[in-house]
Amino acid sequence: MSLRVVITAGGAGIGRATAEHFASAGARVSVCDIDASAVADVSRVTGVVGKVADVSDTVAVDRFMSESIDELGGLDVLINNAGIAGPGGALEDLDPDDVTRTLDVDVTSMFRTSRRAIPVMKQQGSGVIVNIASTAGLFGFPYRAPYAAAKWAVIGLTKTMAMELGEFGIRVNAVCPGSVAGPRMEHVVGLEAAASGRSVDEIRGGFERQVSLRSFVEAADIAETIGFLASPAASKITGQAIPVDGHTESMRT
Repeated sequence: MSLRVVITAGGAGIGRATAEHFASAGARVSVCDIDASAVADVSRVTGVVGKVADVSDTVAVDRFMSESIDELGGLDVLINNAGIAGPGGALEDLDPDDVTRTLDVDVTSMFRTSRRAIPVMKQQGSGVIVNIASTAGLFGFPYRAPYAAAKWAVIGLTKTMAMELGEFGIRVNAVCPGSVAGPRMEHVVGLEAAASGRSVDEIRGGFERQVSLRSFVEAADIAETIGFLASPAASKITGQAIPVDGHTESMRT
C-alpha cells in the first residue's frame, strides 16, 4: 500500500520538494499552505492534493487534518514543515506580538496537527512524524531570538513526542536544515542585513562561510532526508535532531 502523507506549508520550498519526493515514489500526499496560488500549483503534481489553510488557525487545521485523513484513508507520515522567519533585531527592540506570532506558527502549529494525527497512528500501531527545526535550534542566532527560541522548542517537542509515542510504534524526529537556497533565505539575509547594518552581500557571504561545505543546502537535500526517516531503513531512528546543513561551524555571520 502506498504511503499516506500530510505536509504543512507544502506549496513551496522544502514543503514542495518533499511533496514531490513522496509523490514520485508513489505516495498519496495532502498538503496545506496559506498561499492559494502555491496550493493551486502544487496540486498539479500527480499524487498531490493541496488545500488552503493557515496553521495558526486551530479550526482551519482541524478541518485540513480531518479532510486529509478521510481522503487518504488514514495517515502514515506527518511532516510539520510550516514556519516563519519571525522578526529580526536586538531582543530589546522586538515587539512581543511578533514574538508570539513566531512561536505560534513555528511551534504551536505542530501541536495542532499532531493532536489530530496521533490518535490515527496509535490506532494503526505505526506512524512517522518529522518536525522541521533548524540549525538555529542547535546554536544561538544573534538578532533572530524568536526564531532560534522556536526551533529549540521544536527539538524539545520532538524528543518528548518520541518518548511518549515510541511504545505505540510511532517514530518522531526533527530535521535541522542549514541555510536553504531560495527566496526565504534571501528574506532572512535581508532581515539580518537590516538588523546589523551590514550589506546583503556581506551577510550572504557570512552564511556561506559559516558551514564547512561553503554552500547553501538545496530543498531537495532536506526532502531526501525526510524520505529516509519515513522509510523502513530508519526503523530504529527516533527522538533525533538531524542536521542537514553542510556542517555548521557557527551561527555568527
